[in-house]
Amino acid sequence: QVQPVESGGGVVQAGDSLRLSCADSGRTSTVNSMGWFRQFPGKEREFVASISSNGRSADYADSLKGRFAIFRDGRENTVYLQMNSLKPEDTAVYICAARSSRYVYSSRRSSDYTYWGQGTQVTVSS
Repeated sequence: QVQPVESGGGVVQAGDSLRLSCADSGRTSTVNSMGWFRQFPGKEREFVASISSNGRSADYADSLKGRFAIFRDGRENTVYLQMNSLKPEDTAVYICAARSSRYVYSSRRSSDYTYWGQGTQVTVSS
């Protein structure tokens, strides 16, 4: 089954850029619509961005449009999250998720995702 694994997190300064990756360690032959969420300590998981399985459709949290970009490798079940002009309030655990392969389109709702990664910490210092 699909096993999302995130990488690329770390500690950066405000204004810096960071690119997160999410690969399918399950080495399945499927291509899934995928999304990124983030979680702040003691708070609910928050939608960040998502992309359809064919890469033609992307969606972003309104507050992140223009700073974050999601894209995928057309050959593999790998998705990237490019984060620019990072702010201290972007500090969170970023989690990748995949929908069942029966769905082409992604979703903003965490309940629509079946497979979840463990997350990668992003810390933005001021």
